[in-house]
Amino acid sequence: MTKLSVLLLTTILSAGALTLPAVAGEDGKSAGDFLIRGRLLAIQGDLSSTIAPIGGEAEISDEVVPEVDFSYFFTDHIAAELIIGATRHDVAAKNTLFGDVDLGTVWLVPPTVTLQYHFAPKATVSPYVGAGINYTSFHKADLPAGLVTDVDYGSSTDLALQAGVDIKCQGPWYFNVDLKKVYINTDVKLNGGTITADVDLDPWVFGMGVGRLF
Repeated sequence: MTKLSVLLLTTILSAGALTLPAVAGEDGKSAGDFLIRGRLLAIQGDLSSTIAPIGGEAEISDEVVPEVDFSYFFTDHIAAELIIGATRHDVAAKNTLFGDVDLGTVWLVPPTVTLQYHFAPKATVSPYVGAGINYTSFHKADLPAGLVTDVDYGSSTDLALQAGVDIKCQGPWYFNVDLKKVYINTDVKLNGGTITADVDLDPWVFGMGVGRLF
């Protein structure tokens, strides 16, 4: 876990300690509510990879992107969240037999659904944890001229874990801080499969933004 992720997770857990007791008489999250958020995400890869037969290791750029998510509350405490967004990354293979190989760019589309538990839905400071499924597909791979002439990225379905806090502002508005660990594995084929790579991206996703309760 990076220093940034530790700091953010500590902030979330510390905020959770402030929720006892809940603020009496104040409206909050309730069964049947929708919470729609807009967040800015910082995506930081936590890579491991195996590249055959040329060796080396995969590298992907960290990015900051906008995101929209939708939560529906089945009960006051239990909600499902759908996260929608797309990210464009620079990709490379480092320290191979041929040196550093530029693999251009690729778009990741990673819709994620989590089931959340909100510890204090009526409180001003309302923390939650969640777990769910992420499906990531890869699109519009753009290769520069060079050693690699074509690339194919396999899609991934895997686990997503989450912790966050909603801080109630004026009226139905909330300020949100969120941390996710998303597990993404892709099998990559280069030059028709003559070069293959098994890559675990497994990014930390740090989010901050605002939401409105409906």
